[in-house]
Amino acid sequence: MDLMIDIGNTRIKYATIVSGQIKIKGVCAKNEIEKTIKNFSNTIDRVMISSVGDVSQDTWNKINKKSIKSYHLNPQMKLPFNNQYESKETLGSDRIALISGGILKFPKKDLLVIDLGSCITFDFVDAQKNYLGGAISPGIKMRLKALNRFTKDLPLLDFEESRRLIGKTTKQSILSGVYNGVLKELKGTIEEYKLRYPKMEVVLTGGDASLFDKKLKNGIFVDEDLLLKGMYSILIKNADK
Repeated sequence: MDLMIDIGNTRIKYATIVSGQIKIKGVCAKNEIEKTIKNFSNTIDRVMISSVGDVSQDTWNKINKKSIKSYHLNPQMKLPFNNQYESKETLGSDRIALISGGILKFPKKDLLVIDLGSCITFDFVDAQKNYLGGAISPGIKMRLKALNRFTKDLPLLDFEESRRLIGKTTKQSILSGVYNGVLKELKGTIEEYKLRYPKMEVVLTGGDASLFDKKLKNGIFVDEDLLLKGMYSILIKNADK
């Protein structure tokens, strides 16, 4: 059994995987990484870590001292796609794992993977497994924080899904602008890609994916575990035989 740990900007997700199947999954705080690994130490053979959030060097040292074989996902690993990103060293481990998970789902298809998390990322791989790149834009919470931080009078709001187009209060207007702005961004970006790649598949993932999947056209797939599955595929490709 193997343990996948995804250290994001706001939370940590983990899952145990056996022969490609997720058995146990959960969420923990950043200061609970060592505890999480310890909880599974008697049952796991390897741990794969993907990190875009801050983790102290002391924590990394403690993880590496454990008897469990550990891997830290990075662009230099063997990957299930041809990486044509021009600045390979800056490609985040989360995006690497997401596109790897997408290829597992659609191995011979043009594919757009959209992750709706702290940031919204768009990543495209063609049917020949050439990763061409994508786009990054602010996520919902980041947009709400920006409206509050960079203006004098707009309040900081927690997100509430808004079906309203015309806001009749400042709160309603902010929520409408953020929600509908992201929705139009998703629809417009997908349409642009479809013009170039008509047979393209689209996969949504991330914490906010469920807010938009029913608003998009049929044929959009949602997989909340796409990143963890992608991490596992990279682990298998790089693990010592």
